[in-house]
Amino acid sequence: MLENGTVIDGKYEILSKVGQGGMSVVYLALNRKAMKQWAIKEVRRDGVKDFEVVKQSLVAETDMLKKLSHPNLPDIVDIIENDDSFFIVMDYIEGKPLSKRIEETGAQPEEFVVEWAKQLCDVLDYLHTRQPAIIYRDMKPSNVMLKPDGSVCLIDFGTAREYKGTNIQDTTCLGTIGYAAPEQFGGQGETDARTDIYCLGATLYHLVTGHSPAEPPYEMHPIRYWDDRLSPGLEAIILKCIQKNPNDRYQSCAELKYALENMEENTRAYWVQQKKRVNIFLTCVISMLVCFAIGLTGTIMGNASKKSQFEFYSNKASKEAGAAAVEDYRKAFKQDYMGVSAEELTQSFVKYTEALVHNDDTHTITEEEKDALESALGIAEKSNKSEYMNIIKRDDKQYVILNYSIGVQILQYYEGSDTSKQLEAKKWFVNASDESIDKNSLTDDVDSDGDGKSDNKALSDYEQAKAINGMIDGWNEIQSANDGDGIIGKTVDYNNVYSTIETAVNIALGEQGKGLDSGIRLKVFEVIANFLEDSDIVNKFRSNGGNVNSAADKWSEIRTELENMSNLNSYQDQLKTNLLKKDKAIRSNLASE
Repeated sequence: MLENGTVIDGKYEILSKVGQGGMSVVYLALNRKAMKQWAIKEVRRDGVKDFEVVKQSLVAETDMLKKLSHPNLPDIVDIIENDDSFFIVMDYIEGKPLSKRIEETGAQPEEFVVEWAKQLCDVLDYLHTRQPAIIYRDMKPSNVMLKPDGSVCLIDFGTAREYKGTNIQDTTCLGTIGYAAPEQFGGQGETDARTDIYCLGATLYHLVTGHSPAEPPYEMHPIRYWDDRLSPGLEAIILKCIQKNPNDRYQSCAELKYALENMEENTRAYWVQQKKRVNIFLTCVISMLVCFAIGLTGTIMGNASKKSQFEFYSNKASKEAGAAAVEDYRKAFKQDYMGVSAEELTQSFVKYTEALVHNDDTHTITEEEKDALESALGIAEKSNKSEYMNIIKRDDKQYVILNYSIGVQILQYYEGSDTSKQLEAKKWFVNASDESIDKNSLTDDVDSDGDGKSDNKALSDYEQAKAINGMIDGWNEIQSANDGDGIIGKTVDYNNVYSTIETAVNIALGEQGKGLDSGIRLKVFEVIANFLEDSDIVNKFRSNGGNVNSAADKWSEIRTELENMSNLNSYQDQLKTNLLKKDKAIRSNLASE
């Protein structure tokens, strides 16, 4: 096993081991110059029999993945071989496998499972519609990563194959017992898209019931056998997915996704069928409702008590600062009450993050404090099982405001290098500028500053996050290319990267910038200053047709703005001083030839 700190191919520094299988070990690695984390899969020659055969299988797997591009699939970026090992460098998927989620919390909420199922239908349909079609063949919870933003990613293509269409049956028996379709075990036909539908059905069964079909007696009952609160519609869908005869299953993932999106139709049919039986027990039902009302009253009173505790600690914290505020916010978040509104939660978490910055004299958010924040939101790997982020996510405005506000604090004050700050801040800005969010839902009529105009804070935060995220990506692209660590065969258009960075700068200099935190404006100015200070980058910018005179004018605007900035804290003031020191070198680089 590789030691932490080991550098592979002169580029990738091993940070930690994140997983291990029968033949391979997966590490988290970082290229500091590229400001990018990668996952590296290692297969050692001395640990595998028939290494050459295994290597050829891995080469086939990576060749397959390199041709694919889908948001729910990892990208392969590099293949490295030396005398001892074979390495595959791919996207690092932050999060945890769904198998771990089941292990920690048991059966998953039906609404979550249905949403994950739709995403998995999308990615499987993408694979099935390639030419030739790709059959995944090993869908199971451990091969699905749940990311912090709630999306899923399909990993491990070791058993995937291209569909031949002419085979009578598969030549090898691959898959996981319990999840695998009957045809995967030979003699019953060739695996095809319907095989993946069976595996997905078995996976949904495990997720929604908490009972693994991979454990004896390897049976799958109707899901309402385990929990009669589950939807009859979902039960009917899963039962159809896991039919032994492929002809009796859904015939495509698009068809399955449609069924999931219209699940209430199956549920409605079920209840119509049950209506007569329900009427027979009407008297009993009325009695039960009376009991339920009594119980509900107790529950509401209990929840009200919890809410009052949340509000007590949250209001107390809002009047405090530093360590005292941090402590009381943490007490509030431990209440884990589901009745608090998304807006209340957002305000509390924004103020909590600000309090972390002023927790001591260093004005630094430590890794431990960042982990505690993520745990309180319920998005950390070892979280307190909080559902706060899920509550906030239901309100697009509050979700954008929360992620943007935390991103701003992390980009400035997270401990460590600028690389660490950007890596940690990026995921918050990505969430805040999620393209699936309807921008029309972010507008409002609130006029908090009395200028006669609506603030539209969420929309402003969305646009700023998108610009900052693009700026970080652009700068990373340059660093990656300079280090020879970019996507295979990819070149950098420096003119395009400059335009991306300039978009963020224009926001910082414009009307929107007046409401921005001074620190975030300085961080934006810092990125363009680093771009213009590097003579090699500026020359490549010229070669790409970049307008150097326009860049010189833009820097002049920034310099004037820097000179006029005041009321900065010690961190921001030092950053401003460092940026002004770059002025001479920048003007020299931009001087007309």
